[in-house]
Amino acid sequence: MTSTGEVKNKESASTVQIIYTQDGFVPDIRINDGYTDEPHCRWVKGDIYKNLYKYSLTGNTENASPSESYLFLVADTFFKCLTDLPELELVREKAVIDPDQEIIGKTLAAVPFAIGAEYVTENWLLNIFHRLLQIFADEIEGYDGSVELYFTEKNQKLHVPERVFFHLVENKDDPRYPFAFLATYATQDEEGRVKHVPLKYALTEYGNDRKKLLSLLACLNRVSEVSDLIAGFTASGELFHPLKLTAKEAYSLLTQIDDIEKTGVLCRIPNWWRKRASSVSVTIKLGEEQPAMLGFDTLVSVKPSLTLDGVPLTDEDITMLLHETEGLALLKGKWVEVNHARLKKMLEEIDAAGGEISLMDAMRMELGDEGQGLTAGADVGPLVSNGKWLSQLLMDLRHPDKMKKSYVPRSLKATLRPYQKVGFTWLSYMSELGFGACLADDMGLGKTVQVLAFLERLRKKDKNGKVLLIVPASLIGNWRSEVQKFAPDMDFRILHGKTGAALAKEAEDPAFLNITTYGMAIRIKNLAETNWDCIILDEAQAIKNPGTKQTREIKKIPARMRIAMTGTPIENDLTNLWSLFDFLNKGLMGTSSEFKKYCSCLSAQPERYGHLKAMVAPFMLRRVKTDKHIIADLPDKLEMIDHAGLSKKQIVLYRKVVSEMEAVVNDLEGLQRRGIVLATIMKLKQICNHPDQYLGQQTYDPSDSGKFEMLRELCETIYEKRERVLVFTQFKEITDQLASFLEDVFHHKGYVIHGGVSAKKRTEIVEAFQGEEYVPFLVISVRAGGVGLNLTKANHVIHFDRWWNPSVENQATDRAFRIGQTKNVMVHKLVCQGTIEEKIDTIIESKKELAENVIGSGGEKWITELGNDELIKLLRLEN
Repeated sequence: MTSTGEVKNKESASTVQIIYTQDGFVPDIRINDGYTDEPHCRWVKGDIYKNLYKYSLTGNTENASPSESYLFLVADTFFKCLTDLPELELVREKAVIDPDQEIIGKTLAAVPFAIGAEYVTENWLLNIFHRLLQIFADEIEGYDGSVELYFTEKNQKLHVPERVFFHLVENKDDPRYPFAFLATYATQDEEGRVKHVPLKYALTEYGNDRKKLLSLLACLNRVSEVSDLIAGFTASGELFHPLKLTAKEAYSLLTQIDDIEKTGVLCRIPNWWRKRASSVSVTIKLGEEQPAMLGFDTLVSVKPSLTLDGVPLTDEDITMLLHETEGLALLKGKWVEVNHARLKKMLEEIDAAGGEISLMDAMRMELGDEGQGLTAGADVGPLVSNGKWLSQLLMDLRHPDKMKKSYVPRSLKATLRPYQKVGFTWLSYMSELGFGACLADDMGLGKTVQVLAFLERLRKKDKNGKVLLIVPASLIGNWRSEVQKFAPDMDFRILHGKTGAALAKEAEDPAFLNITTYGMAIRIKNLAETNWDCIILDEAQAIKNPGTKQTREIKKIPARMRIAMTGTPIENDLTNLWSLFDFLNKGLMGTSSEFKKYCSCLSAQPERYGHLKAMVAPFMLRRVKTDKHIIADLPDKLEMIDHAGLSKKQIVLYRKVVSEMEAVVNDLEGLQRRGIVLATIMKLKQICNHPDQYLGQQTYDPSDSGKFEMLRELCETIYEKRERVLVFTQFKEITDQLASFLEDVFHHKGYVIHGGVSAKKRTEIVEAFQGEEYVPFLVISVRAGGVGLNLTKANHVIHFDRWWNPSVENQATDRAFRIGQTKNVMVHKLVCQGTIEEKIDTIIESKKELAENVIGSGGEKWITELGNDELIKLLRLEN
């Protein structure tokens, strides 16, 4: 797996990523050739939170991936909050930090696209702060020197603030002196509680200790060197008392705040000055009225104006500002900085602006970097505001749960969950707008049924519609089954292999739904010659690399609407994000070079991740199992059948075994017949798993087995989320082969439990799997590990082959689904399309009583009692 988190050096390559978890973070480190390098491997040894504290404090954060860089940003924010406490020197290990919402919001906005980013909330942030604060407390408690000296030894850039603090607030009671100023200092009462009191009380507190008083007030000499106003107050002694200031005096102080704070004296001033929110700005309002047509080419109006906090200024307001003396002026009840040169320049900009732009450009401006768009540099230009129509449009796209629900067609044979109805409505709305849409729900939340609901609606509206669905080859069987189950009236065809290529070349019109694979999509030339109503990519990460031929060719296929389905949206590698949106809504993120230029600023300006996510959000619907709204609607255990196709080799062997049994079964009776039937069933199960299991070979090429390819699809998603899985099989002989295959998928070793594993070793394996170190998978034979094990670290269970006994399968699943499990458990049961596996699964699902009483009690023996015709029908491979 490649990502922007990859760090390379001459001797080897190491990959360091941070995976955010519900209660913090864990590092994911892979180092080739055993070579380690301290900057690359900062997480290898010791407590990870102490390592974060150490490397952030020392500034040794080179070669950090985006997910690491964000963690260091969090730590930097913590140290900024800590060293903003005027009382820090007094309270030392008892310090408490309480970051305001502005700091929290800014830090959360900087979260990159990374694994587990959905966990990064205010509580997550405060939890990291709490852990770092505890480390600080432990270290400073045993430190003999001052807090200032402690930080100086660690980092020359960190300084403890002075205990003196300046306050400037508005004073609305006296128009002549509209501001009030007060200097305070931090001290402790008799009970040790910190309080901030006017500076005059220092004269009383330290009256008999001149040395301490001079130490407290020494900072005023440094402030006096950068501020004539403070120098005057200090010389006259006025600084020790509350003061009233004129607007001119307040403006003089405000313009010197940065220099004052560099001396160590912190200042509390009005937010409007910090944010410059009350400055007069050029605001461009986009899309006030709904255009006649919809689509990215639609032209929307551009109306520039001068505004104050978003409120347009009249000609009289502007004239008044031009006549005001430069400094601070009160306008519409708000203080405004008056700068004549800047004001005149903004008026010139308004004269040059106006007119119309495309909706694509409008959205890039509105959703981009403070009106500058994705390709802009760091300079702030006009503020972009959306008009009434565009505002409502973006509100709907960002909050699809508030949309008016679309009517689900009765022909859909499924009951959609509330969040699935939202997804269906959102897809329908995006189709009406002509926008591309990325359905990025977590694996197991039902992306397929949401898309089928949308396609049924599309089919009802346009009988002649044409849809192209491109999927990995391993998912063809799954889609065939899902269409037949949920949309039985939908005509579809499979364009795969030689037959599929021939169908695609036929002169007659295609079916409504045309399903093909990524490999076939670039081989069937006339797909790009058809104007499709909709093109859908399942497992859309297949086009994450913009440079591959597969990606380039698929992007050439024309379609009115485009949908991407993926359970693992972009994480870490922003090139993947651009490629996905280049397919969905070409041009929205600019050219590849423009996007790279934008991304190059992210390390220095991580807050720009917020602008990037604002750009992406309206076009990506992402629901995760950790969302309380989703959890409330989901069962604790969600079971699903995954249909795998057969490889050519499997098909040949399967038919051969059935044919051999068919040739002799008519002449056999009693125990001999039962023995042949049971042996045949066993052979067919082995073939469905992998031909080499039946043949007794050891190669196990994954491409020879549809189940192995399906297992890869499922486990790649599990790996992307750094979750854990139990893989059950009834065959001991295939456990090591499965483990070897999964090790390649997960890039980590796992474990195997079967009858040959000793009790002691089994206990060690369970402890390791349940431990903190990431162990991604455990392959278990059902007979040996189906009961008695507590494996709640796993929240995925895959039944690689079926026991055909629901109670036995449930017992196996309950290794993960038991007391101590904190997540929803996703259960996948692999079934080969058209085989005995699928047919018996149908029987189990349709006849629960039979499944429990007959199949459950007798295993496969009931099959031997079937008549010859029924038996052959059950075993024969269906096309």
